[in-house]
Amino acid sequence: MVFSLLIDRSVPIDPDRRQWILSVTVLAGIGLLIGGYQLTLLTETLLMAIFALAFNLLYGYTGLLSFGHAMFVAIAGYTVALVSATGVGAFGGFSPVVTFGVAVALGVLLATLLAIGVGYLAVQLQEIYFAMLTLSFSMALYIIVQRDSLADILGMESLTNGSDGLTIIFDSIVLFGRSFELVNIRSPLVYYYLVLLAFVLSYLVLWRIVSSPFGTICLAIRENPERAQAVGIDVRRHSWATFVISGAVSGLAGALLVPLHTNVGPSLANWTFSAHPVIMTVIGGPYSFVGPVVGAFVYNYLRWFISQFQLLEAHWQLTFGLLLLFVVLFFENGVSGGLWRLRSAIRDR
Repeated sequence: MVFSLLIDRSVPIDPDRRQWILSVTVLAGIGLLIGGYQLTLLTETLLMAIFALAFNLLYGYTGLLSFGHAMFVAIAGYTVALVSATGVGAFGGFSPVVTFGVAVALGVLLATLLAIGVGYLAVQLQEIYFAMLTLSFSMALYIIVQRDSLADILGMESLTNGSDGLTIIFDSIVLFGRSFELVNIRSPLVYYYLVLLAFVLSYLVLWRIVSSPFGTICLAIRENPERAQAVGIDVRRHSWATFVISGAVSGLAGALLVPLHTNVGPSLANWTFSAHPVIMTVIGGPYSFVGPVVGAFVYNYLRWFISQFQLLEAHWQLTFGLLLLFVVLFFENGVSGGLWRLRSAIRDR
């Protein structure tokens, strides 16, 4: 009976296994062919793709729109910055790697704990009230880090450093007599492959989740929460679990994004940053698992393309507004849906 709740748009539009392997192979190979800013841009795009995938588990699969997902990125990012400043110095030349691992793990943990608390309250509400509550929590965190309120409460001189934020610099790693940097801001090749690994693992884990009975229940809740409740699904508990998973993976994206930028500031908790995964998902297609990934690439690289032209850069919001209008009017399920129908049309000829 649960399956009768679903409609055609719930069928995942995704590459098959060969296309997936080819895509990962291309991403692995291209890291050796480009460098400098282009490699940094590609690394950032993969991290934003993780963020958008996590957001879409809540939005595209469960039907819950969050305007505050930036809070998970921010709390994980600040955790990484604070832990990296302390450091773990008992492992010699390998200490930066240990410090980085501990920082990322703690960042994800705190993002998960935050998601547990916020999610429990948020799932008591629905639709716009859910969205507004998540926005409220995110903006509360923004004010806390901007005013460095925790430092006053704890009696410290400074903790988040207010509007200036925190800088992150990891020491060089020494292995077998050779020294290299974990995050080289001029050409982050090592870090790129670390992020690519995180992207692949996040993609596979989330795909396994949405392909499981858990994911089927998410779709049932999205289509008709009342009917899902009537057939025995605990909608609030299931939505809460989905929110926690989404927040944890968003925290992973934040924990890895901050070292790439070498700093973290209050802007990561602002509502404007929460809008990024929303826009990426709408552009790519919320009813396709791969849609947010497509949207992240389109968003970041279109933004880069616009920045190359002074006239377009001066009015880049107008350009994105026209793009969103075009996608909404002419693509039923974003760019990924358009590409899927184009491929089907070519095959049918």
